[in-house]
Amino acid sequence: MTTSLKIVVLAKQVPDTRNVGKNAMKEDGTVNRAALPAIFNPEDLNALEQALRLKDRYPGTTVHLLTMGPGRAADVIREGLFRGADGGVLLTDRKFAGADTLATSYALAQALRKLQPHIVIAGRQAIDGDTAQVGPQVAEKLGWPQVTYAEEITSYDGKEMVIKRRLERGVETVSATLPLVVTVHASAPDCRPRHAKQLLKYKYAKTLTEIQEAGADYDADLKNADYLRIPEWGVADVGGEETQFGLSGSPTKVKKIENIVFQAKESKKLTAADGDIDGLIKELMANHTIG
Repeated sequence: MTTSLKIVVLAKQVPDTRNVGKNAMKEDGTVNRAALPAIFNPEDLNALEQALRLKDRYPGTTVHLLTMGPGRAADVIREGLFRGADGGVLLTDRKFAGADTLATSYALAQALRKLQPHIVIAGRQAIDGDTAQVGPQVAEKLGWPQVTYAEEITSYDGKEMVIKRRLERGVETVSATLPLVVTVHASAPDCRPRHAKQLLKYKYAKTLTEIQEAGADYDADLKNADYLRIPEWGVADVGGEETQFGLSGSPTKVKKIENIVFQAKESKKLTAADGDIDGLIKELMANHTIG
């Protein structure tokens, strides 16, 4: 009985919403990505760590990343390679643009049918949307069982995987058969740092587009190193109905966005005195923040 696994980690490059300033939004209500640094979605890093732990535990296991976005999203795949992944695929095509969670999950599911992993692991949600919908939608489209809010994948016997879930009122342990989709909670262990050997091995990993843009600056020997080429797939590569991708496949429409930036004058300092705490609670109840 073999216990080696083919794992795909869904990862997303997101704007760093932890440092939102007054220039974070454009006048048309869209995110001003130029004003915010792009980062690896935090819970997707938790998911990557769970995948790498399975790789450490079960010889022969491989870990690949799958991400969708513009060319610069290849940084997410490189970051995964530096931390111990074996490869990755970038879904990039203008026909993917404007996708909501429904169209995004459709594109990812189409790519996963092509990759045929045993298990898909993803972060619970992305910090630029906070919907927690993509992982479950992918599972539904594939027709696979799903386990959400995972905190630790504890064991695998070749048939069933045992997973600990972090819920609002405690911890639950469940088992599920493969193929399987797992979404990982932020309470899961942090991802390991970059590994020096992996960094040296994959520091020149690029997509075909990046290689073409580098031109003569990209060494000919590197161009011929298959392990350094990050595949780029478009709509034609993953198949499916074109109307289900991108904006045309996205029923969600943004009606209005408000950019609220708190100023220092809107803040107040409180002590631990009973009177201050009592006053704060009354204020929060009065404006319906709580209660």
